[in-house]
Amino acid sequence: MKHNRPITTKLYKAVNVSIIPALFLSPSFAGAEEDAVEVIEVVAETFRVEVPPQDSPRSISIITEQDLELLAPKKLDESLRYVAGVTSQPFGSDNDTDWIRVRGLEAATYLDGSRLFRDGFYTWLLEPYGLQRIEVVKGPSAILFGESSPGGIVNAIQKKPTNNTANEVLAEAGNLGRLTLGVDASGGLGESESTRYRVVGAFKTQEGELDFTENDRIYIAPSVSMEFSDSTLLTVSATFLQDDGIPTNGFFPAAGTLLPSNFGSIDPTTNYGEPSDDIYERTQYSAGYNFEYDLNDTYRFVSTLNYAVNELLLRSTYAFFNSDPTVSELPRGALSRDGDNKSLTLDNHVIADWSNGRLDQTFLVGFDVQDHTTEGNEQDQFFTSTVNVIEPVYGNFTPLDPSSDIDREISKEQISVYAQYHFEFDFRWSAMLGARYDDVRTENVSVLAGQDQSRDDDELSLNLGLMYKAENGLSPYASYSQSYEVLSTIDFATGELYRPLDGEQVEVGVKYVPDVFDGFLNVAWFDITEENALVTNPDTFIATQTGEETSTGVEIEFAGQLSDRIQLSAAYTYTKAETDESSGQGRRQVALIPEHAASTFINYDASFDGVEGLNIGLGVRYVGETQDNPRSSDLSIPSVTLFDAVISYQASDGLNFQLNVNNITDKEYISGCDFWCYFGESRSVTLGARYSW
Repeated sequence: MKHNRPITTKLYKAVNVSIIPALFLSPSFAGAEEDAVEVIEVVAETFRVEVPPQDSPRSISIITEQDLELLAPKKLDESLRYVAGVTSQPFGSDNDTDWIRVRGLEAATYLDGSRLFRDGFYTWLLEPYGLQRIEVVKGPSAILFGESSPGGIVNAIQKKPTNNTANEVLAEAGNLGRLTLGVDASGGLGESESTRYRVVGAFKTQEGELDFTENDRIYIAPSVSMEFSDSTLLTVSATFLQDDGIPTNGFFPAAGTLLPSNFGSIDPTTNYGEPSDDIYERTQYSAGYNFEYDLNDTYRFVSTLNYAVNELLLRSTYAFFNSDPTVSELPRGALSRDGDNKSLTLDNHVIADWSNGRLDQTFLVGFDVQDHTTEGNEQDQFFTSTVNVIEPVYGNFTPLDPSSDIDREISKEQISVYAQYHFEFDFRWSAMLGARYDDVRTENVSVLAGQDQSRDDDELSLNLGLMYKAENGLSPYASYSQSYEVLSTIDFATGELYRPLDGEQVEVGVKYVPDVFDGFLNVAWFDITEENALVTNPDTFIATQTGEETSTGVEIEFAGQLSDRIQLSAAYTYTKAETDESSGQGRRQVALIPEHAASTFINYDASFDGVEGLNIGLGVRYVGETQDNPRSSDLSIPSVTLFDAVISYQASDGLNFQLNVNNITDKEYISGCDFWCYFGESRSVTLGARYSW
C-alpha cells in the first residue's frame, strides 16, 4: 500500500530534503556508515498527499521524534525554540497554555490534521512525549484545513503502532521538583502481523515558575492499526490527559521589572494571585480513526475522524499592569471559567496519482465537516483587592460568587469542499494549484447577558505555487496562499459578530540540497496581509474592523554534517510585523515579535575520539529587541542571548542517559511585554534515563 511505502533515501539526505528546521541532527546517527544508516519517511502528513516537502513551493519545518527526545521539552511550545519564523513562549513559561507565534501571528494547532478548537481560556494542550513528529506549515493554510490564522499552523502527529516490536521506559528528574515517568510500548497483537498496537503513557509533576504554583499530569494514548488486506488499513487512536494544579499567572507590572521602581526590583518568582483559591483543572480526551483504501494503482480513498473534549475549571487572580515607579500596591482582578469545548472533525478525500511519461501528477479532492462548541459559565471581576508589589500577602480578598456567573455558548460549524492538483514535469518543474470553498456558521449566545448573535460566512480560498529543481541542487520557488479566521466575539459597535479576518501571503524562496555534503540551506521571503483587523477607538474603547496587520520578513535555515564528528544547524529570522491597533499612532510594530531572531546548535560526536556513546550539543538562541503593545506604551524590551546544552551517553544497546540544561547561565530576562511584562523561563535542568528493548 502507499501508506507503507517509504521514500528510500539515506537518513542524512532524507533529513536534508525534508526541510527539517534548523535543529541539530540526531547525534544517535552521527558518524554512521552510509550503507548502514536508517531509512526514514520524509512525507509531511500536513499536505494530505505524498509530496515530499522539498518538492513543495512553500515553507514547512519538521521536528522529528529523535529531535523531541533530545530536546526533552515539557510543553509543545518549548519544542519550537529553534525553528525559523517561530516565536515561542513570548509570555514566558505558562503551565496551562502553549504560546506560539508563526511569522508574527498566532498559530493554529492540529492533531493528526484535525483542528483543536481554541476559544479564550479553553485551549487544548499536547503532551510532547506522545508525539511522533511536529510539522510547522508557515503562512496561510486555508486550502488544507479551512479557517485558521494567516501566520501558519502547527500539526502534531501522534505516535502510532510500529511494524516492529519496540518498548521503552523513561525516567526524568529535574529542578523545580520535575519528575517524569514515561512508558511507550508497540508491537503486534497475538500472532497476527496485520494487527499492531501502541500504548504511550506518562506521569509528570513539576512546580511552576512562580511561588506556590504546580501541576500534575496523567497522560495515556492507545492506538491500534488493522491491515485487513494489502489495500485496506484502519488505525484507531485515542488520548487522555488530565492536569491538576495551580495556574502560573506571570502578569508583572513594567515598574519593578522593565522599569525602575521606588520599591526595588520584583522577584521573577513573585505570585500576585491567591494560591489558596486559584485552581487549574483540565481533563481532555480524544478518539478517532484514519481509514485508507487503495481502490487500484491510481486511486486512493482516505477518511479521518476525530472527536475531542476539553473540560476546564479555572479560577485565577492577577494584578493590574503599572508603569508608575511610586505605586506600591496594585489592584487585582479575578476570573473564572467552568465548562468545556467539544470538537468533531470529519474529512474524506480521494487521491489520484498517475504518471504519463515525463509528467507525474497527483490530484486531491475531498470534503470535510467541522463542529466546535464551547459551553460554560464565566465571570470576570475587576478591582477585587490589592497586593503589594514586593511582598504580597495572601488572604485579603473576597472569592468570586458563582451566582454572579453568566452562561456562554459559542459554536462554529464548517462544511467544506476542496481540490488540489500537483504535477512534476521532467523531474524539474513542480507546481501546486488548489482551491477550497467553506461555509461557516458561527453563534454566540448568553441568556443571562442577553446576547444571541449568529452569522453565516462563505469563503473561497486559493493556493498557487511553482518550483524549478535545477541539477545543481537549487530549487527556486514562488507561491501565493490565502486564509480566513472566523471570530466568535461580538462587535459592541454594531451588536453583531465580527466579520472573518482575511489573510493572504506571497512567498518567494530557494531550497538548496547540495551533492557535495549532507546538508541543506533554505531561504524564504514572505509578505502576509490580514484585513478586517480590529482597531480600538481611543475615545470609546470599542474595537471595530477598520485595520490591517502585515508581516514581512526573511527566514534562513541551514543544517549540515560538517565532518564525521560535527553537525551544525543555524536559523535566522527577520520579521517586520505591524498593526493599526495603536490608539491612533499609525502603524507600529506588534507586541512580542522581535524583528531579528537567530539560533544555532552544534553537536559533537565523541565516539570518533574514543569515547563511545558520548554526544555533546550546545545551542545558542538570540531573541532581538521587541516592543510593548503600542496601545500601552512605546517601551522597548532588550534583546537576550540564551545558551542550552545536551549531553547524552549510550551506556549499552538499550540504555541511554541524557542531561538537558536550558538557559545555562540562569539569565533573568523579560520575554516580552503586552500591557503586562513577562519573565522568560529560568534555568531548567533535567536528567533522564531511557531504557528500550
